[in-house]
Formats: sequence, structure tokens, C-alpha cells
Amino acid sequence: MDKIYLINQSTSLTLVIIISLIFAFLGLYHSKKKQGLNNYLTANRNIGLFSLTTSLTASALGAWILFGPVSAATWGGVGAIIGYSLGTAFPMIFLIYLGKKIRKEFPKGSSLIEFMRKKFGKSLFKLILLMTIFYMFIFLCAEVTAIAVLINYISGTKLWITALIVLLSTLSYTLYGGLRASIFTDNIQMIVIGILLLISLSYIISFTGPQFSFNFIKQKNPHLLSSDYIPSYTSGLTFFIAVAATNLFHQGNWQRVYAAKNFEVLKKSLLLSFFIIVPIVFYMGFIGMVAFTIDSTTRPDLGFFSLLLKEQTELLSLLVIILGLALTISTVDTLINAISSLIIVDGKATFNFKKKINYLNFSKYIIVLLSIISFIIASKGYDILYLFLLADLFCCAFVLTVFYSFYNKDVDEKTAYFSIIFGLIVGFLVFPTPDFSKSLLVGVLMPKELFAPFIIQSLLFLSFVIATFLPFIVLKIKKF
Repeated sequence: MDKIYLINQSTSLTLVIIISLIFAFLGLYHSKKKQGLNNYLTANRNIGLFSLTTSLTASALGAWILFGPVSAATWGGVGAIIGYSLGTAFPMIFLIYLGKKIRKEFPKGSSLIEFMRKKFGKSLFKLILLMTIFYMFIFLCAEVTAIAVLINYISGTKLWITALIVLLSTLSYTLYGGLRASIFTDNIQMIVIGILLLISLSYIISFTGPQFSFNFIKQKNPHLLSSDYIPSYTSGLTFFIAVAATNLFHQGNWQRVYAAKNFEVLKKSLLLSFFIIVPIVFYMGFIGMVAFTIDSTTRPDLGFFSLLLKEQTELLSLLVIILGLALTISTVDTLINAISSLIIVDGKATFNFKKKINYLNFSKYIIVLLSIISFIIASKGYDILYLFLLADLFCCAFVLTVFYSFYNKDVDEKTAYFSIIFGLIVGFLVFPTPDFSKSLLVGVLMPKELFAPFIIQSLLFLSFVIATFLPFIVLKIKKF
């Protein structure tokens, strides 16, 4: 039996094309008179409070919020939601302190990697650069896949069609206008996202009534709110560590640190972004708990859509498509420009070509290549959550060593390199297999029976904790 979709493909496809073209036109038009490398990398270091706040927020929120927090809440409960919310927003607080330091020490910089290049030698710098680009590439694949799956769920449109339209439209204005175009479109996209999320809240409350409450969840699924539910703590800490660590290496955030008109604007923007991000991510997670409590057979990551679209109205379906596109394009243009900027700024030190190279053009070729790969991955509809988690593990192994070195000048390259690799290897040994039932250490190299039930059930959590804190312990031991 053929599945009945909420709207037909032609309507959906028309809307996707129109919205994508509108953002492309706005980005191209705005950046037409503001060309040059300074605008491309740091928007001429002249961004004000409103633009910086909306851009930081829109870049942090992607289509993943429609799936990730909703799904995590169904097994991690309120702890997972809190961890997810704070993990997404926490880098904004951290960047207030790091941003002040890095803007003072490197006033003409545009990336975190530049600091690493001057602090350490080429081998560790290249490792950090490779990890950063790998993480952002996985993020790019996840976003394009998410919007393709969303449009397919609503209208049956083939995954490759949505992926192609979104990538082409975003590339068209981002590779032309750079950060200036990305920030301008983020402003509009964040306004659209805010309005549509409020509309969704209004409809979901009207559809669910008293079921949209903590009391309803407590009556039907009390373990999701229980202080005795261990997975609530482990999942909350897992998401906080993983999401916070990865976002600290997001070059899009560092570009915006440098793009701020002054430190006061940066500080206020980061604080405002924090207080906007937390309730939005928490709201999506709460929807997941409500949807799971109403119907436990609902696919975990589709909880938001099961509540909002249960009346199967065409208008709401169209609004969801617009919301998904705004979330996706605001994130994708940030990622494209962030990767491009790293290649421009650090390309010479990394590749060391003998002949003279235009690294701006070279970065665009690399971005097109990565976009083609992400298009292929999105067209297949792979579940790349596992790969995303692996990218998170890499970031966790780097995070304390890299940022501890900001404030401790005694950290040398050899020790830093060893601490990161050691933490990564041990964390990887505990990192679960795709079915989350075992790991390389627990169940492969050694029998599962040798380990306590808590270890077997908390492999993801333990792998992140080990990868994050073991390098710091190594640094401290080395010091003594």
C-alpha cells in the first residue's frame, strides 16, 4: 500500500525552490557592494548587536533540533534535555572569556586555528585543523540529510532533489558573499525560525491540551522525570560534554567572535544567544517526552511532527517545510563559509604549495568537492548519527588540552600531542559499536562479563568522559 503524504510533491518542491531562491537572492544582493577578503572572512569586523545575536543563534540551531533533542528525550528523560540545551548554549558563555582573550592577543585574526599554529608546531596544528574540518563536514552532511528526510516525510520528494536545491542555492551566495552574506541571511532566517516555533507551540498546545504538561508525563512515564533514573544523568552529561566540546571548535562561532564591532557587542550577543538557545532546545526535547508519552510506538525522532501534523493540515505542513529550510540553510551557509575560511587562512601553512596559489579560489574548489560528497550521502538517507558521535569523540579528546593551553604557557607541543592521542585511543576503545551493545574493549578484546552492568550500559557516556578528561590528567601528571 502506497503511503499517503501530507502534501503533494509539486507543491513541496515549488516551496523548497522559492524559499531557497529567496535566501540566495538576499545573500547575493546584500553582499554585492561589500566584497573583499575582510568581508568574506570577518564581515569587516563591524557587526552590531542584533545581527550578531541572530546570527550566532541561527548558526547554532539547525534542522537537527527537529530530530535530536526530541529523540534523546524519549530514553534520557529530562536530564537529556537539560544536557542537550546547556551543551548547545554553553559555548556562548565560554566564548565571552575566550573571545576577549583571543581578540586581544590576535586582533587581526579570524580563527582559533591561527592561535594553535602560533602556540604549537605544525604537526599538532594540522591535527587540530583536520579534526575541525572533519567535524564541520559531518555537521554539513547531517543538516542536508535532515532537511531531505523531512521533505521526503511530508511529501515523498526524493532525497537527492531537496539536497541538490539546498546545496546549490546556499553555495551560490555563500561562496560569493562569505561571512557578510551568511550573517545577513541569518538575521532573516532567525526571525522566521522564531515566528514559526511560536506558531508550532500554539498549535501543539491546542492539539494536545492538558497532555502538554509535566503532570501528564509524570502520570504515564514517571521515570522520564524521576531523580532516580540513572540514564537521565548519564545522557544529560553525555550530551553536555559532546555538544559543548564540538561547538567550541566550530569555526563559524570564532568568525563571529572576530566579526563583532567591539567586545561589549560580542559579550551581549553571546549572553542573549545563550538565553534564546536554551528554551528552544528544551522545548523540542519536551515535545519528545510528550509525544512518547502519548504514543510510545511513535518513531522517537519524529515526535515533533507526530504532534504538530496529526491533524494533517496542508498549511502546517508548508510551515514545517519553511521552518526546516530556514534552520538548515542558516546552518549550512555558516559551515560552508567556516570551512572555506580555514582553508584560506591556514592553507599556506598546511599545504605548502611550491607555486603561488589563490587560496580563496582553492577553498571554493574544496567546498564544492565536500558539497558533492555531502550531496551523495544525503541522497542515500544514511543515519549519520553514529558518525556524528564519532566526530564528537574527536572534539572531546582535543577540548581541554587546546583551551587549557590558552592560559598555561608551559604546555608544549609534544605533551599536548601525546595527551590528545592517548585520550582519543582510550576513549575509542570504550566507544560503542553501531548497535551500542559493546565496544572494542568491552565485548571484543575482553568479555562483557568482566565488566559491571553500569559500564556495559553507559559505553557512550564513559567514552566521552574518558576522551575529555584523560588528556587533562596526562597534562597534570607530566607537569609534576
